[in-house]
Amino acid sequence: MAMGFTPVVEIYGANAALINPRLMQWKHTDAAGIESDRLELTINIEDLEGLPSLGAKIGLRVGYRESGLVEKGEFVITQRTPYLFPMRLVIVATAAPFSVMDQSGYRQRRSASHGPTTLGALFRQLATRHGFSPRVAPSLDGIAIDHIDQSNETDMGFITRLAGRYNAVTKPVNELYVLAESGQVKSLSGQQLPDVRLSVTHDNRPGEQAFISARVDENARAKYQGCRVSWWDAAASRQRVVEVGIAPFKALRQRCQSETEARSVAQGELRRVGREGLSITIDCPGNPLLSAEGLLLLDETWPGYMQGRWSIDKVTHVGDTTTGYRSSIMARGLAS
Repeated sequence: MAMGFTPVVEIYGANAALINPRLMQWKHTDAAGIESDRLELTINIEDLEGLPSLGAKIGLRVGYRESGLVEKGEFVITQRTPYLFPMRLVIVATAAPFSVMDQSGYRQRRSASHGPTTLGALFRQLATRHGFSPRVAPSLDGIAIDHIDQSNETDMGFITRLAGRYNAVTKPVNELYVLAESGQVKSLSGQQLPDVRLSVTHDNRPGEQAFISARVDENARAKYQGCRVSWWDAAASRQRVVEVGIAPFKALRQRCQSETEARSVAQGELRRVGREGLSITIDCPGNPLLSAEGLLLLDETWPGYMQGRWSIDKVTHVGDTTTGYRSSIMARGLAS
């Protein structure tokens, strides 16, 4: 998709007719993992009667007049901050499908014991209890859980801990609540994540519309090629160890209840350490196709040590009347 020259941002849904003509600045943070996507809008409220409603749902489309707009999702207004001088209103909206009133008790602490069950079944049980529509990655669905305790935890906190145990993430995506491996949340929710190719112009200088800056961090190289997890063999009354991968091994401190559970935990951790490597931060012209969990290709116009495929962890899109539209990317290196 070729970009254009005239940035366009469009808010739709509740209060759209009020927000669009008064919009001064906007910031969309699109993050992988458990962090909720966030939209921040600054509008001019001079001579305005009334404010956009808390709890109202709005949507965002971004792009260029010459090439069209890209859908970036729906959000719920969770915060309003008006200022007297200059007369501005900052609106914060998140993709999280949680009601401010928390009528279902999703954030209330409780204690319970679960099992025997599977990771997918337990996640569905907890998510549907609060009216969410769950989606579970097939690779995680059948993981056996012999027993696990929820000890004075909110369902929200317990779900997050449970997912982390298997190196998975849980995240709201529009009307869905997704349990997936890192990097697969949005593809599981049905969103299409095209690979994005970035090129550096021959005359890459600050002040130019096409200017790109980047920084590579070389301190995150993977140390481990295997993972070791212990489990308690109740029949033999002894501790046993499961090893996945090859040396050097990363030893996890947690102890599992069965060999199957220990192997699942070890495999999840090995997937995580296998993704560790170089990281890169890029500031570039606004590109609405950039999305967390998507893939970024830096072509031959980049220095050799930056070229190749990168997995996007976070994108922050920012636009205003003075600086135009820019995107900031945080990404991890991928094996060739």
